[in-house]
Amino acid sequence: MQKIILKVGGMTCSACSNGLEKYLNKQKGIQASVNLVMENVLVEYDGHVTIEEIEQYIETAGFKSLGVWQEQNENDNLKSEKQKWIVYTILIIVFFYISMSHRMGLPNIAILDVQQSLKTYTIVLFLMSILFLYYGKDILKSGYHNLIYKAPNMDTLVTIGIMSSFFYSLYSMSQILKGNVTYVEQLYFESVGMIIYFIKLGRYIDSKSKNKTKEAIQNLVQMTPKYATVLKNGKETNVTIDSIQKGDILCVRRGEKIAVDGIITRGAAHIDEAFITGESKPVKKIEGNQVLAGSINDDGYLEYRAERIGAESTISEIVKLVVEATSTKAPIASLADKVSSYFVPSVLMIAFFTAIAYLWIGESFPDVLICFVTILVVACPCSLGLATPLAIVVAEGICAKNGILVKKSEILENACKVDTIVLDKTGTITYGIPKIESILLYGREESEVIRLAGSLEVKSSHPLGKAFITYMQEHQLKPYSIEVVQEMSGYGMVGNRGSCQILVGNAKLLKQFAIANPYQKEEEQLVQKGNSIVYVVENQTIVGLIGINDIVRKNTKEFIAELKRRKIEVMMLTGDHKNTALKIANQIGITDVIADVLPKDKASIVQTLKAEHKTVMMCGDGINDSPALVLADIGISFQGASDIASNSAGVILTHNDLYGILNLITISKNTIHNIQQNLFWAFFYNLLMIPIAMGLFRFIGVTMNPMFASIAMMFSSFTVVMNSLRLKRMKLK
Repeated sequence: MQKIILKVGGMTCSACSNGLEKYLNKQKGIQASVNLVMENVLVEYDGHVTIEEIEQYIETAGFKSLGVWQEQNENDNLKSEKQKWIVYTILIIVFFYISMSHRMGLPNIAILDVQQSLKTYTIVLFLMSILFLYYGKDILKSGYHNLIYKAPNMDTLVTIGIMSSFFYSLYSMSQILKGNVTYVEQLYFESVGMIIYFIKLGRYIDSKSKNKTKEAIQNLVQMTPKYATVLKNGKETNVTIDSIQKGDILCVRRGEKIAVDGIITRGAAHIDEAFITGESKPVKKIEGNQVLAGSINDDGYLEYRAERIGAESTISEIVKLVVEATSTKAPIASLADKVSSYFVPSVLMIAFFTAIAYLWIGESFPDVLICFVTILVVACPCSLGLATPLAIVVAEGICAKNGILVKKSEILENACKVDTIVLDKTGTITYGIPKIESILLYGREESEVIRLAGSLEVKSSHPLGKAFITYMQEHQLKPYSIEVVQEMSGYGMVGNRGSCQILVGNAKLLKQFAIANPYQKEEEQLVQKGNSIVYVVENQTIVGLIGINDIVRKNTKEFIAELKRRKIEVMMLTGDHKNTALKIANQIGITDVIADVLPKDKASIVQTLKAEHKTVMMCGDGINDSPALVLADIGISFQGASDIASNSAGVILTHNDLYGILNLITISKNTIHNIQQNLFWAFFYNLLMIPIAMGLFRFIGVTMNPMFASIAMMFSSFTVVMNSLRLKRMKLK
């Protein structure tokens, strides 16, 4: 199955998105998920279906396919809508004045005076209503198409209401033109204009609000620069980012952004990658290191080779993950979807039966028509349709901003239910890479000892050598010029710096060269802490003792304590030796440890926990963790983990910080609470407004007309939007 995200125009409410989703899912070889807020559809399709066919299905369903979704800002479209809204705001004021001035005692325009120029007055109102019908043509078109394809939506309700008022007004106008002046009180052209205006105003406000929910995604898109400098034949050329090809050599100066993912070919500089890694301090990058698109060159000059461009870049993959996640549906959304699918047909039935009932008891046709139109307009399911997706999109944006990439929105619903968290040790609780933890010095400066050892270790294939390379890069230490004489497997390395012999290795290397070791007690202390030992010897004299360890991630102890405070069970699950695992567990406060397990055993343990009706979150980064990540209710991995682990996990922590788990749980809890509030207000609005529109409270003087119905409908959606945006104020760790 292939995946594509298509932009869709013409969706205005949950009935629209539900109708389109159902229609697409009926087509062979297609599985679709429609996102009302993002105005797109995530489609999975097999090889027998083409993109053109999918777009045709969207058009047939009454909507407009705007092509493949791209990481671009949509402010231009919003600007155009604003210009139209300003024009029609002026027109609606004029329209209202012409139609209502004689009723409100305002000065009349002589040529449009009801008493003196009734026919002219009527024709002008008719022409003004035509202008507003043109303004709302998208509503009328959507309403008609969805009625024809048996998927009535909010636009269908409005279309029936508007056109009922319009055609009855046309009939009244024909009577006036024939000389029957009594029909002047049965002209509802201004209602047509008012309803369309306030609905369009509501949608304009919704669009602005929904754009705010997309800010985090748009900020990610805007991380990369629009232009870059390419080196060709020794000359610098300024090009657009779209014209960069793989293999091109680009240059970047101080303060400029990296244009594409690449490998440094020349130069050195400190690079700010905080937006990806969460690391607040710029990282030193030298020749051979990778740079990421959107990161900033703090100092120096770099030349780098383009490796991953366009949709392949890290930032594009992150944006795609976030957008795909917002296009999936959380289980809680099914309630609103199910209600919406029955809601519009029910409202149509209520409106028709109410009209029939009023006619039967002898109400005048104009009064019945107003009641009929008011019911259709006020019963807008927009707020119901926005309740879940708006909160999900805001939450996804908060997650992305805080380095939490959630692949499916259902994770945001389930994370707050987690009661058991299983943590792998290597690469999860610890960094998974060897780091220098302790340096004991004997007569030499620290920088000299590290440079002596590092100068040999950088030429070694041993994993411990990475610890020295990392340390020297972080402290900007350059290696000495040392000739490697011998690499002794299981012992260490031997080299010469001029006339000095340099030895770097373990205690066995000392015995091999008959070197006295007065530091065995210090060695034992480091070993007890789980360190690997490296002695540094210069001309038969020990000058340093270095402990290298896979050290625990920062704040891990506090993270575990916070989980326990929240009554969440924590377990360490590792393939490492039990003694090593227990040392780490004791250090950070984990009491439940299972060690010496195979990959299949990890998966079995997760299955056992789930069988005990626990909601399990598994966090790991290795190939051996992938089966458990898939089986867990929520699988979490880190940026830079093995590909299979990243693909198996439902969440990627790009800041590589375990506190991201706590933040995910907090965001999940707040999001579900927010959705519940949204659904309450949406249901409450409709339960309150429909009876008022039906006239059930006329006996206490509470009534409603179509104009106020459209205003009330607008405010119901506005309430849901503003409540969803409150999520942005939540406090995270």
